[in-house]
Amino acid sequence: MLDGDLEKSWQFMVEIFLALLASALGMWLLSSAICLFVWFQAHNLFTKVIPTRFNRQRREVCFMPDGATEPLFVPWESLSAWVVQAQGASQYGVTRQYGMGMGFEHEGELVRVEFQCGSVQLAISNWEAVRGYMEYELNDLSTLQDPLGLQEPGDPPHEGLHTFRNARAGLHRRLREKEVGRIYAFFWYIYHVMTLWTLPNHLVEWEIKRIAKVGRRALPPAMQAWSEPLPPEQWAKPSSELLRLSAKVKALIKRYPRKPITEVYAEVYRNEPKPPRSA
Repeated sequence: MLDGDLEKSWQFMVEIFLALLASALGMWLLSSAICLFVWFQAHNLFTKVIPTRFNRQRREVCFMPDGATEPLFVPWESLSAWVVQAQGASQYGVTRQYGMGMGFEHEGELVRVEFQCGSVQLAISNWEAVRGYMEYELNDLSTLQDPLGLQEPGDPPHEGLHTFRNARAGLHRRLREKEVGRIYAFFWYIYHVMTLWTLPNHLVEWEIKRIAKVGRRALPPAMQAWSEPLPPEQWAKPSSELLRLSAKVKALIKRYPRKPITEVYAEVYRNEPKPPRSA
């Protein structure tokens, strides 16, 4: 009796599997096609879009709006930046989206560039990276990209096979120096086996090569000339107002090193004298 019930249950499960197999394959093919389409569209942007460029020697930002034939050059200190947070509710719970943008007003219209971020902290970090570069606080990519020491001298800036090899070498070094134990190393290997070992790194390497093969949209002559380096005596200087506010920010950070940067800026501006109200 029990064997008969098990056999019927097995047959029932097989029938369900076969009945759903075609639908599952169809959904997989459809989702794969959508992902490939989005991926190709994103890669085609390299031949159509000119990214915003920052020149700290001139203290200017160069925008190339959609449909424009000539770039727009904006003084760095006139640029506006913002962080966006949206929240909504669905049947699955609360969803949140974050974004960061920057722009300026040109002929009565807001020229801007915006992109999504994973969190408010990442959005603020993106702006801080740009600000730090323009104010000579950050001078190399390793300061931004390599907090875990995964980049060796001479490595390309993107993540790839070298990143995985450096991570594994770092693990074995920490294991020899007894910073971590064998259990940590075991689960490190388990995690990377579950995430397909070096396959993601190979895909990144392939994508980087494809982007290089596709090429990028050529810069307009005006932008090429603007991007040329200047002799140090011609470098633009920050305004006295910016220097004054920056000194206050640095002093407050030194006094409260664990204070969030947003609260630091807010406190500095709160303490600024208010302009007199007009009668």
